[in-house]
Amino acid sequence: MKVSQIMNKAIVSDDNISIKQAAKIMSDKNIGSLIILNENKICGLVTERDVLKNVSKLNLKVKNIMSKNVFVIDKNSNIEEAASLMAEKKIKRLPVVEDKKLVGLISVTDVIANSKSINENFLFE
Repeated sequence: MKVSQIMNKAIVSDDNISIKQAAKIMSDKNIGSLIILNENKICGLVTERDVLKNVSKLNLKVKNIMSKNVFVIDKNSNIEEAASLMAEKKIKRLPVVEDKKLVGLISVTDVIANSKSINENFLFE
């Protein structure tokens, strides 16, 4: 199964919003992360965990707390590759790209929900 078959819509913002604004967007959209773009390029990722760790600094800009080393996966990759990358890098979310442009987001929950399509040999290697 391809990543593009299980990806979700990515919710994005720029890096000039406050942590409080990011938290509100995530709460309103019922999502656990926000992808930060600068000139249509992924420059960071803010998660609910980042917000919780900085709850005493809600007026700070997200650019001060976001993860800047964001791993991505191509939309044509299979979900085994996504699972492997998530496990190797110890991450829970992967922005999905096509020709280096953001097209979606997958989470470890998406991968697990579609685990029937993951090769059993992959799971038990």
